[in-house]
Amino acid sequence: MAAALNVPLTTSTTTVTTIPQMTKGEEKVDYLNLPCPIPYEEIHREALMSLKPELFEGMRFDFTKGLNQKFSLSHSVFMGPMEIPSQSSETIKIPAAHYEFGANFIDPKLMLFGRIMTDGRLNARVKCDLTENLSLKANSQLTNEPHMSHGMVSFDYKGKDYRTQFQLGNGALFGANYIQSVTPHLSFGGEVFWAGQHRKSGIGYAARYNTDKMVATGQVASTGLVALSYVQKVSEKVSLASDFMYNYMSKDVTASFGYDYILRQCRLRGKIDSNGCAAAFLEERLNMGLNFILSAELDHRKKDYKFGFGLTVGE
Repeated sequence: MAAALNVPLTTSTTTVTTIPQMTKGEEKVDYLNLPCPIPYEEIHREALMSLKPELFEGMRFDFTKGLNQKFSLSHSVFMGPMEIPSQSSETIKIPAAHYEFGANFIDPKLMLFGRIMTDGRLNARVKCDLTENLSLKANSQLTNEPHMSHGMVSFDYKGKDYRTQFQLGNGALFGANYIQSVTPHLSFGGEVFWAGQHRKSGIGYAARYNTDKMVATGQVASTGLVALSYVQKVSEKVSLASDFMYNYMSKDVTASFGYDYILRQCRLRGKIDSNGCAAAFLEERLNMGLNFILSAELDHRKKDYKFGFGLTVGE
């Protein structure tokens, strides 16, 4: 028994090697399959949605009637004050009213929009997909006022991880821009333009960083513009936005903060800026195809207060 107890016990040990798992942030980036960025002219899209709603003053009524799946007609009536230029600091307003008739044609590869107003203004927009990657856009405005009519045509090309655009406009206006994804979340771009009628040219640069929860953009141009914006998605229904605008030639500086709150039956957007101007815009869905709109803008520095309400009928 003693001999048996003195026998050394041998234990076999097995070494287990743990292979470290790659976390989500350490995943290898495939730079040959980067996502396509948004168009250069839309890099501030999320911030503009919150900070630049379609504010108006007075009463507005919009009615859209679909004739078939592709063609629809629209009618718009607006009544309210209209601001006129003044050399004094006070805002001068005169009563105004107009009616607008529109026709829309929407197809997967072709979209046509036309608007004509009682004051003689005619607006037209065209978007046509020439190929899967190349599209044509055109917009024009014709008025009775001399030298106020204008038109522009642009060609947009969508690559695998980049976009480019070339623009032609009246007054010998030429422009081009390019934006490229450099990582899955970061993109850089640039633009150039030449206005032959005014003998002016310019160049600009932009950067955009976006994730599922935030969007940050920056833009600078030789015209003096410096624009920064940031949007934070707090939840699925709430977003907060801020921007900073500076012109180093005119020395104008403006900063603003806004919100975008989407409820089950309505959407509320508002902002306040460094000039003492506060604004809010409410869209309430009363029924299928029936929306109620409230608009308010308070400019305490100029003592200019604007309020508007409207109805939108049709989809």
